Amino acid sequence: MAGFRSLAYQVRDARNDRALRRHSLRRCLERFAPYGHRATWWHLCDRHGIAPEDRGADPQRLVAALEELEEARAVWLAYERQFAERRRREKHDGLRRPEWAWGGSGDAVVRCADPGVRPDGTLAEVLRRLVAALESEPGTSCPVCGERELHWPAPVPTPRRGRGAARGAAACGRRPAGPGSGGTPGSWEGAWAWDGPVCAGCGIVVPRPALADSTWSTPPASATAGAA
Repeated sequence: MAGFRSLAYQVRDARNDRALRRHSLRRCLERFAPYGHRATWWHLCDRHGIAPEDRGADPQRLVAALEELEEARAVWLAYERQFAERRRREKHDGLRRPEWAWGGSGDAVVRCADPGVRPDGTLAEVLRRLVAALESEPGTSCPVCGERELHWPAPVPTPRRGRGAARGAAACGRRPAGPGSGGTPGSWEGAWAWDGPVCAGCGIVVPRPALADSTWSTPPASATAGAA
């Protein structure tokens, strides 16, 4: 299976026809798509003047979109390296407290609840804001746009705990709500460790590590009422 760099090379390779270069860019999103696959694709198309269904898109526009994606990927990979190194130092010093961490591959790390509603700015700018928030004290507003109005989604039924469900959760790099796998007193069915409320401003699903405990430990009554 081709990796991100190999696919990026195919996007740039002028020997390839336009359809293949576009297809390779789409496949890059299978390796890294910070808003989720569809939302990230629509974002790149809007910013670089690419019709989402155009299989003969201008190669220069495809390369420009790739460069934006590459910059964002570099921002996130640098954060992951720094996080891993810090945790190694903390464990060496005997600090083994539970801590939030993204366990996926860069897919939907700052997911858009609605692919048509996305933050302003480049992907790298948005991820830099998120990283700054993750490296600071948790807050009570959206780390990307500063909006304080956050909406918790209605809970969903708990999936059956079969082997397939366990494999699916592991493949997503997600865990049940709360540090570890046991949940917290304020968790609710169907929630995942990374996903928090939806920002009313830019539309992202705010990662829980960026929010103070008081913001997410007890979902609003409107959210819990939806499951009744």
